[in-house]
Amino acid sequence: MMDRMPAPELTVVVPCYNERPNVAPMIAKLDAALAGIAWEVVYVDDNSPDGTAAEVRRIAQTDARVRCIRRVGRRGLASAVIEGALSSSAAYVAVIDGDLQHDETRLPVMLAALRTGEVDLAVASRHVEGGDNAGLANQWRHFLSDGGIWLAQRFLPVRLTDPMSGFFMLPRPLFEELAHGLNGQGFKILLDLVLSSPAPLRVREVPATFSERIAGESKLDALVMIQFGGLLLDKICGGLLPLRFISFGLVGGLGILIHLAILASLRQTTGLEFEVEQAIATVFAMIFNFKLNNSITYRDQRLRGPRLWRGLLLFMLVCGVGAIANIGIANVLYESHTNWTAAGAIGALIGVVWNYAVSSTLVWRAR
Repeated sequence: MMDRMPAPELTVVVPCYNERPNVAPMIAKLDAALAGIAWEVVYVDDNSPDGTAAEVRRIAQTDARVRCIRRVGRRGLASAVIEGALSSSAAYVAVIDGDLQHDETRLPVMLAALRTGEVDLAVASRHVEGGDNAGLANQWRHFLSDGGIWLAQRFLPVRLTDPMSGFFMLPRPLFEELAHGLNGQGFKILLDLVLSSPAPLRVREVPATFSERIAGESKLDALVMIQFGGLLLDKICGGLLPLRFISFGLVGGLGILIHLAILASLRQTTGLEFEVEQAIATVFAMIFNFKLNNSITYRDQRLRGPRLWRGLLLFMLVCGVGAIANIGIANVLYESHTNWTAAGAIGALIGVVWNYAVSSTLVWRAR
């Protein structure tokens, strides 16, 4: 009977995209920080074009503690963390960024807190005494991070000074229990985990520094924060409405404002017929909605190159059919003596549902 290697005590999950220069230094740092601990590292790579997966596999050929999951046709930090954690057989699972900005020496401290059995979740925090977030690139990113923390703390059932942290650890069986309720979209899975727990988690925060990025580019931007807000809405709604639908609806609301602004401008500056101005405003609003949905709602399935133009044409066709359905249904309801406000709202809702359902299956279908 063949001897089997025992499962490591700790699996470190590293969700990554375009982090090739940081792979070897990261593994070396983990080796030093986790001396005396049975550990493994699982890189979950979203098909990085810079060869991140190839670099991980090169090291894995001589180090059995290193594994790689390469994902094709799907992207997103949260879903990457879920796949990496569920591939583990270790007692504990940690999540850390692959850009060398997190302080890997905090891992043994977090593990020691969990081993006591008195803590469900250990979080490396930049905002407790001894922590530091000086590594954020500029004041704009400080503003985004601080704003997200303030917003999240309004809804959290437990005290967390750094709910935006991407560096944390918890028992693997607990992660598996919570995985069923996770949204799996966006970039801030810690908040998702805490809000998905049926009972408040016992949290221990340990101070950590957030260093400056040496190689690669930061993924924190305003679009990530919009997704973060959408995740909060999803949890507030109890998961009754999909996060993508919430985002799609919010983008549609912005599109209406863009439509009205362009229409008002055309009315003031052109002598065209109203129908022509309305058509022009509609086209611009559709393009705006498509670009924003491509960047936010379907960020993990973002269209590029020739598929982008094909997707735009399909989106405009879908929305055109949705508009016809909206007007037709609203008119039928109005003629059957339904209040015009209710008739218009029902027509608009049906149009949004149609646009969302068909866009998801045709425009941004999974590759």
